[in-house]
This record gives sequence, C-alpha cells and structure tokens, in this order.
Amino acid sequence: MENMVDSLFQQLKHTYSGKKVFLTGHTGFKGSWMLKTLSLLGAEIKGYALEPNTKDDLFHLINGNSICNSVIADLRDKKRLEKEIIDFQPDFVFHLAAQPLVRLSYDIPAETFEVNVIGTANVLDGVRLLKNKCDVVLITTDKVYHNNEWIYPYRENDRLGGYDPYSASKACAELLIDSYRNSFFNNKTYDTHNKSIAVARAGNVIGGGDWSKDRLIPDVAKAFASEKPVIIRNPNSVRPWQHVLEPVVGYLLLGANLAEKPLEFNQAYNFGPHLSDALPVEDMLKLTIKSWGKGEYIIEKDETQPHEAGLLKLDISKTISELKWQPKMNAEKAVSITMDWYSQFNNNLININSFTESQIINFINA
Repeated sequence: MENMVDSLFQQLKHTYSGKKVFLTGHTGFKGSWMLKTLSLLGAEIKGYALEPNTKDDLFHLINGNSICNSVIADLRDKKRLEKEIIDFQPDFVFHLAAQPLVRLSYDIPAETFEVNVIGTANVLDGVRLLKNKCDVVLITTDKVYHNNEWIYPYRENDRLGGYDPYSASKACAELLIDSYRNSFFNNKTYDTHNKSIAVARAGNVIGGGDWSKDRLIPDVAKAFASEKPVIIRNPNSVRPWQHVLEPVVGYLLLGANLAEKPLEFNQAYNFGPHLSDALPVEDMLKLTIKSWGKGEYIIEKDETQPHEAGLLKLDISKTISELKWQPKMNAEKAVSITMDWYSQFNNNLININSFTESQIINFINA
C-alpha cells in the first residue's frame, strides 16, 4: 500500500473516495471525527446511531447531517439495523457505536452488555446478509485485556477479561466476533462470503468535542472555561492517552489493508501511544494547565467509587510492523491541539467546523 501514492491523505482517498461506508456511532465523539475524516476522503457515508445528547455535540458542530445519510436508531433494533445495512450495500463497515463509559456501566450493566455484545452481533448479522464484498472493522477497547495491574504492555494475543461491566462486555464482544469470523467469515470460504473482519483496540482518546461525563479532558475543558478548579479522582492511574485522530486514521488504514489483502489483516490490532506517553492522570492534567495557560485542580479520592483499572499500557509493535502505522504525536502535542480546539470553541463557535477540518488535514499530512 505504501507504494500506491505519495501522501497518506492521497493513499486513504484512493481507498475510500466514492466507496460506501456504513458507520455506526457516527453521532458520538470518536464517530464524529471519523465521519468528518471520511467525508474529506470522498466517501459516501450512512451513519447509524442514537441522537446526540448534548447541545454542543461535535456531530452538529461539523454539520454531520449534511455529510452523511444519518439514521437515528438503536443497535438493539435488529430488523432496522439489518434493513439499513442491506439497503445501503456498503463496501466498508466501521462499528464504533457502544456504551463506552466504565462508571456508567456500573449503573446500567445489563444495558451495557446488550448494546456492546448483542449490538455487535446485530451488526455482523446484517453483514452476513450482504452479497457484495465488504470489509469490516469492529472497534472494541484497550480494556478488553485481563488487567493484572502490571507494568508490561498488553499484546493482541494476551488473555481477555474484564472487571467492570464495560470492560467485560467488550471482552465478550471480542469472543463473539471471533466466533462469527470462524463460523461465517472463515478464510477457507472467503470466495463464498467475501467478508473480512478485523478488530481495533484503542487506548484512552482525547480531542475536541468530547463532552462525556467522567472523562478527564471534558471535565478540564468545562472547569477551565468557567474558571473553576477541576476535580480528579485517581491522580495516579496510568492510561495510554492519544489524540482521537491517531486511532481514527489507524482504523482507516486497517480498513484499507483489509480491502487489499482480506485474508491477511482480519485480526486484532492495538492502537495506542508509545510507552513513554502512557501517563498518570495528574501528569496529563499538568499538561492541560500548561497548554491552557492557567488552571487549578483538586484531588478528591472517593473510597466508595466503583473499581477502575489503575495501570494499563498497550503494546503496539504488531500494528507498527504490519500496518505501518504509528503515533504521530506525543502526549504534550496531543493535549496542545485538544486544548486549542476547546479554546477555539469558547471564543469563536462559528468557525469550529472549519477548524476541526483543518486539524484533520494537518494531522494526516504531518
């Protein structure tokens, strides 16, 4: 693939321009960045997701309804989902829709399993009904690994598990995906089904337009904008932080490789930062204060709060070797362009769509 064209942007455009892409979760934070990127690459997009739940959601800020056929519906509505997939006849499916929050999963555990496991099965059942060639990238999480709270980064062949309902639901989804790949999308019968299924596991993403509850950067952006101190719960928790465009472009590269060599890349791949950028929460917070120019924080530990992993790192050597993908930004740069987005949002809302577009183009061309 690297010999196809000169630049990464042109390489991706060669793959996706004029192609039909079915994107679940297109109204969410990461999904909106994916949607905007695909639109810049010239793809024809149908999105399938729930209605955004904030007035300042990124989907509306980028005029999402104008760049895709947006279907507002639930993953658990199997008949509707299958109909939308079949009617569209996509060349690619990117499945991002999920209940993505660890703390919320303690409040709605059954719903978290329904959305993340049964929802994934419903997507794959829709793909099964397609007659055309289709390449599928299913997004899970870095939290699918059985977390031993050790310093070693997790590799794609390490044991899966999950303490909290969110992590467990995503590990279950991976088992389901493996079953579907073996049972219905097996390499041995590829000429019959013409489907290739890959999994992407990404670390903690940051970036403009994230307003999710109980996430570090949204909490920081809201607090700093109102000139209040930000409250953090777990200052020493280590996460593989990365800007949202890192995995988004990684997913697109994985999809492009699937399209070219469907029997080689239908595997799981980690997308995370270099190990030097797997930082504690407090260190990330200090970087946001440096970038913003001011800000304060308060540590309020709550011994009654639900369990969350304290240490988590990803081994991305397989992804670097096989996909020729690797992080472009260190943690400080990722924080800097993220806080630039929120600063632009606070000061000049009318230009945030073009600003988001420029961040995408600048990132891909860097």
